[in-house]
Amino acid sequence: MEIKNSFNNETSYVQHSLIVSKLKDKIKNYQNLEIILSELPKGSILVGGFIRDLILDRLSLYPDIDIVIPNNSLDIGKNIAEKFSGKFLILDQDRNIVRIIFRNFTVDIASQTHELLAEDLKSRDFTINSVGFSFNNGKLIDPAHGICDINDSLLRSLRYENLLDDPLRILRCFRFVSELNFHIEPRILEFIELNKFRLKTVSVERIQYELKRIVQGKEALKTVESLNEIKIFDWIQSYENNHSNKLLYINFDNFLQDEIDQFFPIAYLKELLKEPVLTKFKFSKSHTFAINSLRRWSEKLKEKSIMHFTEIERFELHKDLEMILPAFILYLPEKFHKEWLKRWRNKKDKLFHPRNFINGNQLKTIVGIEDGPLLGDLLNYLSREFAYERLNNFDEAIYKAKGWFQQNAPKCD
Repeated sequence: MEIKNSFNNETSYVQHSLIVSKLKDKIKNYQNLEIILSELPKGSILVGGFIRDLILDRLSLYPDIDIVIPNNSLDIGKNIAEKFSGKFLILDQDRNIVRIIFRNFTVDIASQTHELLAEDLKSRDFTINSVGFSFNNGKLIDPAHGICDINDSLLRSLRYENLLDDPLRILRCFRFVSELNFHIEPRILEFIELNKFRLKTVSVERIQYELKRIVQGKEALKTVESLNEIKIFDWIQSYENNHSNKLLYINFDNFLQDEIDQFFPIAYLKELLKEPVLTKFKFSKSHTFAINSLRRWSEKLKEKSIMHFTEIERFELHKDLEMILPAFILYLPEKFHKEWLKRWRNKKDKLFHPRNFINGNQLKTIVGIEDGPLLGDLLNYLSREFAYERLNNFDEAIYKAKGWFQQNAPKCD
């Protein structure tokens, strides 16, 4: 046993030394960061995501750097911002948290909340974020064994009250699942299921931010499935149809990475949130319209195969979903993926990229039609004929327009 413990201690010491060495090198890589950090008072430490992501070798190009100082964070943050020309923001007046935005990084400064630094670190949301680096002695501080949990890809919190101090941490837990592919300690997952309703006390803007991060993560699909399994939003929406994720076993091989990054989050949000909740969480009108359009057409696939869609339905589908079609292709049988993506990527494909072949003013002048619903129907008809390549030039369009107008114009008795 003593030999094993000696080996573990030696391994831990070596890893800590490597982390500290990488940390110091990284700090030197960011312009002025080392000088800025030297302005901090004695007893200041670097904590949280910067250390975690350094260990995981996934530091972003524009990192967030979290600092805990003994006290007086508002004044110290303001002085640093003024001295080094950073943009100063107060993130949380009650908890004395400020942000300074620089060109290559952002620094968040908070005042220590406990008399003992170790207790301050133990009160953070998850142990993976409770690792600190002391500027005084250049050593790591890891009272919650966060480095071990990072190595084990484990999301663990020392105390339940750490999650309840800010209930958004319930949702943030799943963001780490999505972004880091970590797994949640079973007792924490049980606690989340029992306390998910506490999210109702969190501002909808903060919830929206976490949801957007979740659906953009590399493990977003798995995470959305997990959120639906525990019915994370049953305090605001129903799950009578089990809200099951229909995308779980889809093969993504035919999709380009930029298509996955841009369009898959729309499908994931559609699977996660019902229509009223999108409004409740203040998603933009364009975002909500895209998701609801995807919902409407994917639901139609439950009624009949895409092969049985009428010409009009196919045209309306492509008109509604042209800008987000890869999200819809996820709902098609895999045998359709390659061909549909090929046609959608071809901007000259007339059906997959519907266009008005002629404008309304021309029709009003030549055909004699007036503004109103009838003009809209005629434009839609001509666009559909163009999409199916049944008209090829302006003369054909006018000829078809006159014939359509004679058949559909109101008749006088």
